[in-house]
Amino acid sequence: MRVPPRRLLTGVALAALLPLAACSSDKPEVSASTSETPSFGEQNNTGAQSKFFNQADYDAQLAMRSKTPEGPEGKPWEQMIDPEMVDTAKHKKDGPYKLCFSNAAVNNPWRQVGWKTMQEEAALHKEIAAFTALDAEGKDDKQISDIAELQEKDCDALIVSPNTTATLTPAVTGACPKVPVIVFDRGVDTDCPVTFIKPIGGYAFGADAAEFLIDKVEPKGKILALRILPGVDVLETRWSAAKVAFDKSDLDVVGVEFTDGDAAKTKSIVSDYIQREGKIDGIWMDAGATAVPAVEAFEDAGLPVPPINGEDQQDFLQKWKDSDLTAIAPTYPTYQWRTPVIAALKILKGEQVPKVWNLPQPSITQDNLSTYLKPGMPPLHYALCGCEDMPGYPKKWGGKE
Repeated sequence: MRVPPRRLLTGVALAALLPLAACSSDKPEVSASTSETPSFGEQNNTGAQSKFFNQADYDAQLAMRSKTPEGPEGKPWEQMIDPEMVDTAKHKKDGPYKLCFSNAAVNNPWRQVGWKTMQEEAALHKEIAAFTALDAEGKDDKQISDIAELQEKDCDALIVSPNTTATLTPAVTGACPKVPVIVFDRGVDTDCPVTFIKPIGGYAFGADAAEFLIDKVEPKGKILALRILPGVDVLETRWSAAKVAFDKSDLDVVGVEFTDGDAAKTKSIVSDYIQREGKIDGIWMDAGATAVPAVEAFEDAGLPVPPINGEDQQDFLQKWKDSDLTAIAPTYPTYQWRTPVIAALKILKGEQVPKVWNLPQPSITQDNLSTYLKPGMPPLHYALCGCEDMPGYPKKWGGKE
């Protein structure tokens, strides 16, 4: 993710978004059109490095994985890694406040969990008199129109989760002089927002999953990489980091395929590769919403499930436990949806916030799986919602009392 000037990074999911993730994923992250591409090559069928790859951002995110965040214990949505604080005195004003939100979409489980969490965060603050949100339905042109419309509604602060990075940059840039802007989840190619909020980012996600496979799969093992969509920054950076790791490894990436986040297509692709290659030794995914169908392809073929990464979606975590998988779940936490509301209030009260607000981004491993698998929550719930302490949990998130 990019921190300093000229562009803000984004962080997953179609993650859960997918992620479609969001993603976990369908989310974008930093748009890095100028990049330092590693010289180690286009081996292993990994192709050319993405135009989104930026060496400085990559190095920074991988380093952040081992850093201790600042902030209140037990509230990762308020914590920050390597913050560079900015003064917001010019935005200070008396409340009550009207917050406005331009949302890219609520078109996948990751975004639905996040949106519910954001609404409940806003409800916690009595100084918020109104919270107006417009859903762009995954359409750039509608979100551009939405941002223009919200600027006419006397918003005290504008939160934006961009649908795509490059296309939404002019709309965000145009809004910045008129209202304090908070961008989160996906980034834009300008540093005019007061703060950009994200988990560590796509490079960290992609590297965590790739490094796990490199550790668990024997040399020369066959890896199938499953991607959601091209051109989404957070997904591109996830793959960029994985490509770096795989190109340095002894593993054989036999294919890189786009699934469109579709369960049936994912299962079909994995089944085709099993037949074609005879054996697949590991599955890497840039978002985990269709991890269960990938697992089922091996089960249907009567084969053991190889090491795989998913995400913190409950169906995958349950499958992991029930089938005793060898797995990891990098995350793009939906608790990040709480942070923009908190940031907006800080800005309107004249309190400092980080220019780039890097949130913790834990991975789920065999050792902590039981912590994140939530009994009674629906299959498409995302474990890192940070919502367990909120009024109405678990029922408002579809869980059982």
